[in-house]
Amino acid sequence: MGKAEVESLPVHSLALSTVRPSTHLSLSSSFQRCAFASWTRENIHKRKCCFFEKGVREDVCKCGYSKTDHADEAIKPEDFTGESWDKHRHVQEVPTDAFGDISFGGLGQNTGKYLRVSTDTSPEMLYQLLTEQWKLSPPNLLISVTGGAKNFYLKARLKNMFNRGLIKVAQTTGAWILTGGTHTGVMKHVGKAVRDHSLSSSTQGQIVAIGVATWGVIHNRDVLVHSDGCFPAHYVMDIKGQGRLSCLDNNHTHFLLVDDGTQGHYGVEIELRSRLEKCISGKRLGNKESGVTIPVVCVVLDGGPGTLNTIYNAMLNGTPCVILEGSGRIADVIANVAALSVNRVTIALIHQLMKKFFGQEYEKFPDLYIIEWTKTIQDIIRMSQLLTIFRISEDNHGDVDVAILQALLKASRTSESLGIESWKRQLELAIAWNRVDIAETEIFTEESQWKSSDLHWAMHSALVGNKPQFVSLLLENGVSLRDFLQKEETLCELYKQLPGCIFLRKLAKRVQSSCRNKPFGIRRRAHLQQGELISLTHVSDEVRRLLGSFTKALYTPSNLPYHFNMSMEDTSVSVSRPFPSSTIDLMFDTQRDPGRDLFLWAVVQNNKELAEIAWEQCSDCMAAALAASKILKTMAQEGSDVDETETMQELANHYEKHAIGVFSECNNCDEKRAQKLLFRASPSWGRTTCLRLALEADDKNFVAQSGVQALLTQIWCGELSVDNPVWRVLICMVFFPLIYTGFLLFRRDELIQREAAKNEEIKTVETITGSVLRTNSRSLLSSSLQHQKPLGSWSRLVCLHSSPQVKFYWNIVSYFAFLFLFAVVLMIDFQTMPSAGEVLLYIWLFSLVCEEVRQLFHDPDGFGFRKKARMYINDLWNILDVLSILLFIIGLAFRLTTELFYAGKIFLCIDFVVFSLRLMAIFTISRTLGPKIIIVRRMMMDMFFFMFLLSIWVVAYGVAKQGILIHNDNRLDWIVRGAVYEPYLIIFGNFPTNIDYAAFDINTCTMNGTDPLKPKCPMLNENQTPAFPEWLTIILLCIYLLFANILLLNLLIAIFNFTFQEVQDNTDRIWKFQRYELIKEYHSRPAAPPPFIIFSHLYLFIRNGVLCRTPIVSTEFKSELPPMEEEELLSWEALMKDRYLLSTRQEQSQSMERRILDTAQKVTSISDRLEREEEESSAATVQRLARLEEQVVQSAKALQWIMESLKCRGFSAKEAQPLILTTTDESPDIYMSDKEDTCHVNARQFHYPNSKLTRFPVPEEKVQWEVIFSSYMPPYYTSEDSGDHVDGSESDDLDNYRNPGGRTGIRGRGALSQLGPNLNVDLVLTRCQDSERSVLEYLVVWDESQGTLALPCGPVQTTGHLPVTLKKTMGKKMYEIINAKVSEGTTVFEGYVDDCRNTDNAWMEIIILNIHPDRTSQEMVDINSMVESSHGALQWREVSGKSKLSPNQRDSLRQVAELHNRKF
Repeated sequence: MGKAEVESLPVHSLALSTVRPSTHLSLSSSFQRCAFASWTRENIHKRKCCFFEKGVREDVCKCGYSKTDHADEAIKPEDFTGESWDKHRHVQEVPTDAFGDISFGGLGQNTGKYLRVSTDTSPEMLYQLLTEQWKLSPPNLLISVTGGAKNFYLKARLKNMFNRGLIKVAQTTGAWILTGGTHTGVMKHVGKAVRDHSLSSSTQGQIVAIGVATWGVIHNRDVLVHSDGCFPAHYVMDIKGQGRLSCLDNNHTHFLLVDDGTQGHYGVEIELRSRLEKCISGKRLGNKESGVTIPVVCVVLDGGPGTLNTIYNAMLNGTPCVILEGSGRIADVIANVAALSVNRVTIALIHQLMKKFFGQEYEKFPDLYIIEWTKTIQDIIRMSQLLTIFRISEDNHGDVDVAILQALLKASRTSESLGIESWKRQLELAIAWNRVDIAETEIFTEESQWKSSDLHWAMHSALVGNKPQFVSLLLENGVSLRDFLQKEETLCELYKQLPGCIFLRKLAKRVQSSCRNKPFGIRRRAHLQQGELISLTHVSDEVRRLLGSFTKALYTPSNLPYHFNMSMEDTSVSVSRPFPSSTIDLMFDTQRDPGRDLFLWAVVQNNKELAEIAWEQCSDCMAAALAASKILKTMAQEGSDVDETETMQELANHYEKHAIGVFSECNNCDEKRAQKLLFRASPSWGRTTCLRLALEADDKNFVAQSGVQALLTQIWCGELSVDNPVWRVLICMVFFPLIYTGFLLFRRDELIQREAAKNEEIKTVETITGSVLRTNSRSLLSSSLQHQKPLGSWSRLVCLHSSPQVKFYWNIVSYFAFLFLFAVVLMIDFQTMPSAGEVLLYIWLFSLVCEEVRQLFHDPDGFGFRKKARMYINDLWNILDVLSILLFIIGLAFRLTTELFYAGKIFLCIDFVVFSLRLMAIFTISRTLGPKIIIVRRMMMDMFFFMFLLSIWVVAYGVAKQGILIHNDNRLDWIVRGAVYEPYLIIFGNFPTNIDYAAFDINTCTMNGTDPLKPKCPMLNENQTPAFPEWLTIILLCIYLLFANILLLNLLIAIFNFTFQEVQDNTDRIWKFQRYELIKEYHSRPAAPPPFIIFSHLYLFIRNGVLCRTPIVSTEFKSELPPMEEEELLSWEALMKDRYLLSTRQEQSQSMERRILDTAQKVTSISDRLEREEEESSAATVQRLARLEEQVVQSAKALQWIMESLKCRGFSAKEAQPLILTTTDESPDIYMSDKEDTCHVNARQFHYPNSKLTRFPVPEEKVQWEVIFSSYMPPYYTSEDSGDHVDGSESDDLDNYRNPGGRTGIRGRGALSQLGPNLNVDLVLTRCQDSERSVLEYLVVWDESQGTLALPCGPVQTTGHLPVTLKKTMGKKMYEIINAKVSEGTTVFEGYVDDCRNTDNAWMEIIILNIHPDRTSQEMVDINSMVESSHGALQWREVSGKSKLSPNQRDSLRQVAELHNRKF
């Protein structure tokens, strides 16, 4: 295998382990625990204090643990005067001692897993622990829930919506929920939601809730400690006695207990939790080939200042946040300002909201904290793409789960990734979550323009992932199945990724066997590549085996198979393409039906939902449904799993109903077309017919339909009309000249009469209306009638005797004559030398034998001799035929010998009985007697089992009676007579006389058994009377009669009654099903009855055997339609299918269950609306009362001022009047006026780059220097070569330089090279790709160490020259060429730039320089040659909005694009 093939090996499971038994045995539970304990002690550590120093209390260390919790080495002497306790030096890592399973007491007995980990534990190790050791499936989504750690009140409706939405999103997407893990605050609410789900759901363990808590604050943590682990540890939740500590929540499933070596300090886990979330967010989603990483979302309820920092840091890392309005405190603060512009979020507004939502806690907040929080909130709402507010009052927002998923999709729509790639990433997320509702509302909108080829990967993921709703959605939004399955390798890939099923196991065996049968050279190649060859030929062969050998291959054999690695070791699959794909595509059948291919793929894996979708796409839907029924029933017979077999049988019945529904619609619309659908050869399904498929699938309900039976009746009558009474047909069989008098109707005569009547109607309408169009239609009809000529005399006679109905009647007459002759020979004319009548009997029988041989070898359907012979033997009447012929041959052989002459006659007499029983077959065509024969056959089976029960009682009584009465009788015939025959006759009333003394006659028996014609006498006494106990024999007889006559016979009657009642309802259906074979038999049978049929056999032998002419093919049961007629018929069938599906959906929507469900949903919706309106009205009332109270207070103040002014005579009008505030929610006075956001943003980020320094918070309203900001105290920072240097003193030069953009929160020159402006040049060197100037390209530098692209740029001291640093980047020669062209360049922009390195006294200014040389100039030729020789360090890229540059350089490129009138 080549290197390219090895690198592209996708990992699939072809379930070849089912072919070869697995050698891996499951590990015992104890061994798994030992392995986990060993892995934990080796990889996971805890933190332990190794130096005891007294803290606040004498016996408590500064680490928070008591003195007794420390080791002896950690306790120093009293006079120790060494170093003081330091957390970083005196806390060391040791192997953890708290891990295993945790069991919570109380209701439900919840269990989980826990582990004590160090704060420095690698997040990769923790992810390995979760997925490999704790066996959690990798998540498709990570939900980090944060908020209030204290118990807080949550409104009932919001609580229910949160619980329902959180569980729904976790369940549908396969998400992990990450919380603090303790039984307080928001963690407690999450735990209750998980508990409610586990109590209401029948499936357990679906929701993964991981608690990341601080070890040092866990109450009752001592029970979790054990050096070998606890399996389980019994944890008691002592809420009342926990004090300042917290109990673990009993509804979480997994716990990571973070230890930093201290006790009683909250928040220790925050850093490790953040690193774990970041690690998980970097993992690939679903499989390694996916380009999308696991998304993370933060859900916020309530919370304080710490939660605000959590939200801010999460959003800086690109994590979207969903905030629940109404949950309280900081969540409500952010929710109230989220819809405002940044300019309107002022310090005064935050003061007001903090006071409103924090209550008394607000009084403890210093003003500096409010300023910092205002800046933080402004930064949060500025990142609007990452912020989602869930408002319970909005109808269009849906549930919490929708809000969470919408937030993730909104976050993925960044400005840098607009276009199809962004939509593709969102669709991949939606498919991974299996949320078709999100995809329908958020992705497949008018904004997104999808082509079919853009969605092929999504269709493949939805099919392989068994997501039928997504398959339907993709088909509705433009995916073409023909384009999707155009290449053979796509369908092969789907078959390779089938889930474990019967078909996959059979296919794997077929692939192995075909590989073993290959020539040596091919086998050697396969061996060298450690794989086996597979193509759709294997699939076709397996499907043909399931359908039947009478079908053709569904896929044409390919000489260019794909190589699929199906090695037993890793069951991985790879594809190698030895020939160009175009060659293979040409060899692949272009006329195949893609709907058929997908439907077949879904059916063989027993997937009802996907099969239902694919069936609606099939062009030949009725044949597809019947083929599915046959395939599923065959697989059900081969399956060993009872549940899987039952499911297959149900699905087979389901598609039989589909076929019935479609055919009923077709038959109701047009009977003639519907009949064509039954006997047309389907190219999509092996060139077989719907009727043949239904018969092979044993679909009795389909065959029993009136339309199918009408077709069979029409075939049964042949060219005769189906309206002819039987008595007329019988008369015409004898007096055939009556057929020329109109006594018997023919189908062609009926058709001519019908068309003539229709012409008369049209002519009458024409006479009345004078329509020319009707005249034209009449002329067309008359021209078509010219082809329908009346039957001639000879044709009428041929049609009469070639009718299967007439053949059947002649054969009945012939059979009666045969039996009559047979009876005469046996009773009257059975001579030593065969008489003329007996010879005629032999000839007659020979003709019957020839007919049976013809029936055995006649194979118009192409079943093959083996299947044809199996079908022949499975027919009861054929078995009787074979038995009767064999008995006749044996009797004839015996009869021709003198010694066995009489024995031969006996055999022939018995044979006559068999021939007479065969006479019952003539009743199978009767609608009245045919079903009764079916009942008789079922009763014969019941009789067989009954005779088994009866024989037990007969033998038991007979042996006992014989042993009591007769002593040592050695005559076998009389033993059988006494032990079996006589007890059997007793049942019918023939009571024995030798069991009673009174009826005993010694003359009727022989004493010693010497007389062979008399039974042996019972044992006698001295007085010649029987010695047996009379009372015992009579009691035995009574008991025997009680059970045999009364119990068993009545049981037989009851069984017959039950069988009759059970079969009676189905006999008509079974009779209609079996009627087909009789009709087909007589349709193919020669017209002459036995013994004249022998001449027909001789003709067939000469024609087919001697002259080797092709057999005459009948079109009654199978016909090939012309392509145009085939296409028209399938289009009409598709229309009927749509009608059927529409009527089915209407019936379902009008069913009682559906109506009850719709009513319940409406009632729930109305109830929710009423609750919401009630809450809104109460909230509005509270707001109005608050405003009214404020107005009253202000009015009271104003009145007080008036009163004081009136009392004071020195009142002056110039005195200040108190301000009366009339604030409203709509226009608060604390809002600033809306204006364009012109303040720098990057220059006010909290964290200064490449340092540990934090800027002083500068809210939006305090940026400008003109605004007074008395509390502004920025730190001083200047980066030196020796390292960061922080000095609080001010330099005299700082006052001379002030940032033109406003305050930045830091003084000094920071990381910049000088105070004041620092000039930087962004060089945008552009060229036209071709002479037509259709594509504009720019030069970009590839930084291999960083893996990023950037424009050539660098610092300069003055304008007019390129940065000197570009000499190293671009090369000296290119630098000189471009530097000489600077004067010819265009300065696109020059001025201040918002850079994260800016300070109050140093800032960046940029010059965007565009140089666009002529593409034919020598300078451009030299530049191009140097770019080509740079080995990728310099590249030409197209100017577009997809350019992967930094935000500032993207803006520079955008301005250059505008300069050249290019779309960006």
